[in-house]
Amino acid sequence: MNKHLYSSELVLANDGTPYHIRIKPEALADRVILVGDPARVDLIAKRLNKVSNRTNNREIVSCSGEYNGKPITVISTGMGVGCIDIVVNELDICANIDLQTRQIKQEHRSLNLVRIGTCGSLQEDLEIGSHVVSEYAIGIDGLAHYYKDLETVNQKELVDEFCKQCLWSKNLPIPYAIKGDESLLQKIASNMQKGITITAPGFYASQGRQIRLQTSDSKINQKLKDFSFNGLKAMNYEMETSALYALGSMLGHKTLTVCNVIAGRTSGKFGSNYHDSMEQLIESVLENI
Repeated sequence: MNKHLYSSELVLANDGTPYHIRIKPEALADRVILVGDPARVDLIAKRLNKVSNRTNNREIVSCSGEYNGKPITVISTGMGVGCIDIVVNELDICANIDLQTRQIKQEHRSLNLVRIGTCGSLQEDLEIGSHVVSEYAIGIDGLAHYYKDLETVNQKELVDEFCKQCLWSKNLPIPYAIKGDESLLQKIASNMQKGITITAPGFYASQGRQIRLQTSDSKINQKLKDFSFNGLKAMNYEMETSALYALGSMLGHKTLTVCNVIAGRTSGKFGSNYHDSMEQLIESVLENI
């Protein structure tokens, strides 16, 4: 028997849409592009035809349109795994919950969730302005451990090797590792550099940055640079992909992250003018999604 989802669990806005994203189910395309920065939604929307169903709530901005006849929804998430937790769950609510009866639909709808982001490189040959695809994501944020089904998608061998090589402290969140969707990778990013992405819960200490406060592990970036698994290296840092891959996989959606490199975490460089390379990345994703 399909259980009824109470209002404190399935939280809806006054117009009956999911509380944070405010998207109507009929407006949601199967192809969804996620970006962190709300301003990037308009950067993508200007390339779309028949743009409609714009929403704006806090840091979450969205619209739907068409590119070469393909329906696409673009949505901003804000920064960090906590925001991804909200947006991915509510996109799934849009796709797979009857918002009037508050029951799970019998027929599952699978979405293609592609994140276009920015990142810091861990390998010096991954230069600023280049593009990288996350074949795997290792989450050092802890979020996915709140979900029972994590064990069904967690890459335990990768996690064990990561903890071993990086001498992972028991005082830090237990890492988890999730694979991106192979079919999306081949379709969207087969010509990009690929590897393992490290998803941190913050921008400063958890990514090895020291300003006035010191990190608990001053050698973490060097350890990550040296880490490898089955020929893949830890290529980059960012703040969203582990949660996207974990939640998407558990909910039955296809997920992939492609990033524009704007900082060198081992070289110490930062690219303040990365707009041209971001435009190129957006164009590439739209052509292939």
